[in-house]
Amino acid sequence: MADSKPNSQELERRMLMFAAGVIKKLDITKGLSPRIADQLTRSSSSIGANYAEANNASSKLDFRNKIFISKKEAAETRYWIDLVIELTGNESWKANRQEAHELLMILQAIINTLKEPNKK
Repeated sequence: MADSKPNSQELERRMLMFAAGVIKKLDITKGLSPRIADQLTRSSSSIGANYAEANNASSKLDFRNKIFISKKEAAETRYWIDLVIELTGNESWKANRQEAHELLMILQAIINTLKEPNKK
């Protein structure tokens, strides 16, 4: 039976595809403030960028910090998507919101497996 947990390359690719999908959807979403679109572009693409940095971390502490940043960006992205849905009434964003939530939960699961830096 295959392992259902994605490996780091698969997860990084999933994050990349998520950001690309958000950016493409922003291009066709009408009536959205450029500032909100910019914030959503930044936060959605930062999830994967920080995860990629974590995978190339120089230490366990560096890895932990980058994963925390990636998780924070996922939470921020979910917020911006909620705002887009609220402002535009465009329900098609709900799938993107669900993916942001799933990425957030995956990152939280990674964090849960990490030991606190000062604990043994």
